[in-house]
Amino acid sequence: MQERAPGAVGGRAEPGSRESETLASRLSRAERLALGRNLRKACKRGSHAAWSPPAGRPDPVSLVREADKGRIRELVPLRHGRMVLSPFTFYRGAALNMALDLATTPVTGLSVQCCGDAHLLNFGGFATPERRVLFSVNDLDETLAAPWEWDLKRLATSFVLACRSNGLHESHAREAVLTCARSYRQHMAQLSGMKPLDLWNLSVEAEEAFSTIKDASIRRRAIWDLKKARKKSVPGELFPRLVRTSGKSPVFKDQIPTIYHLKHVDLDVQETLAGYRKCLTPSHRALLDRYEFKDVAIKVVGVGSVGTACWVVLLMDMDGDPLILQVKEALPSVLERHAGRSVFSNHGQRVVNGHWLMQPASDMFLGWTAGESGRHYYIRQLRDVKVKFPVETFRKAEMTLFAHWCGHSLALSHARSGDPASISGYLGKSDAFDEALAAFSVAYGDQTEKDHAELERAVRSGKVKVEYDDAR
Repeated sequence: MQERAPGAVGGRAEPGSRESETLASRLSRAERLALGRNLRKACKRGSHAAWSPPAGRPDPVSLVREADKGRIRELVPLRHGRMVLSPFTFYRGAALNMALDLATTPVTGLSVQCCGDAHLLNFGGFATPERRVLFSVNDLDETLAAPWEWDLKRLATSFVLACRSNGLHESHAREAVLTCARSYRQHMAQLSGMKPLDLWNLSVEAEEAFSTIKDASIRRRAIWDLKKARKKSVPGELFPRLVRTSGKSPVFKDQIPTIYHLKHVDLDVQETLAGYRKCLTPSHRALLDRYEFKDVAIKVVGVGSVGTACWVVLLMDMDGDPLILQVKEALPSVLERHAGRSVFSNHGQRVVNGHWLMQPASDMFLGWTAGESGRHYYIRQLRDVKVKFPVETFRKAEMTLFAHWCGHSLALSHARSGDPASISGYLGKSDAFDEALAAFSVAYGDQTEKDHAELERAVRSGKVKVEYDDAR
């Protein structure tokens, strides 16, 4: 097992909880910068470059199967089918695998609220209650207090695999990682000098970011994607694509295998919604009460979430205006066995707390609950101006630009819960850490390709059952 800095990981409270006392409350900025620089003695920046499989590393396919536990049995082959498509899709579904590997790598001992699954497709645009569109990490199912390096290493490696998947040269992949690391480091330095309230209110505005794009054709496409996302996310536009209104009551259209109905789920969903209502503020509870339950269906999403109990719920007011909520099962974070258990007994609340800590703004309907079955859930609006970027079409210029945005956004998310001065002091002004991260991400990208090949062999031999669709 590779050497770690002492005291790096353990059972801690989430940043932002009453049990979590931050360095910022005890030391000046200058002292915290110096503390970060001193951490280089125990954990050299160049040490982050190393990756080799530790002795006794579990078979990657066995970890895929371990992550299948507790999922809807009929959907597990679809999860395998999406993972086996490419090394990049395998990576998206293998957060558990990488969490185990990251726990063997050097860390400084500085904790932040981590995403836990910070690959580049988990970044994008979303709307605030005021209808501004922000760019940030937007999938926090695995969020937990953990070393900041883990998020950055997962993000960097995803750029290597995405570039390879798109047929880009290895030098382009390396440039994307260096851009991401540099953006994170430089923005963390800027954030370290800000007043806490100013930092807390800071956000990356999508329209402002798009306006700075130098390439006119890329800028036009980004603005067009934003306009299209706004239109597609309007309930009146989303409703006819998902809902059939020809019967006595509107219901979701079955679009197997991604949207379909299961029998005998209404009671559990009704109880789930009743529990969810209790966690909302009185004002949002009053808003929710304007709507009446109409239908519920399973909606299969992504790669890593396939097989978890994820629902869409159709609600309508007395005039027929819809509200569509997404109910996602929240399993224990893949980071828990390495970074300590969450202070929240409900994993839906853990995810919601992660949203509040890492995102500058959150969906007004964001909440959590538990079903009669004992499953934990978090709830939010479906597609509330979600801007998903066509990463699979990115060439060098787009990939490098997106890497800059992701590095900026992740730095802001980490600075909200952790101590930006200590992290900045450790990173410094040189590219020493950037170069180390680039070396690690290439090596771990190679490891992912080997692990993906193991899954391919298991599929060919019949040991792992698969079902394919056209989702990516």
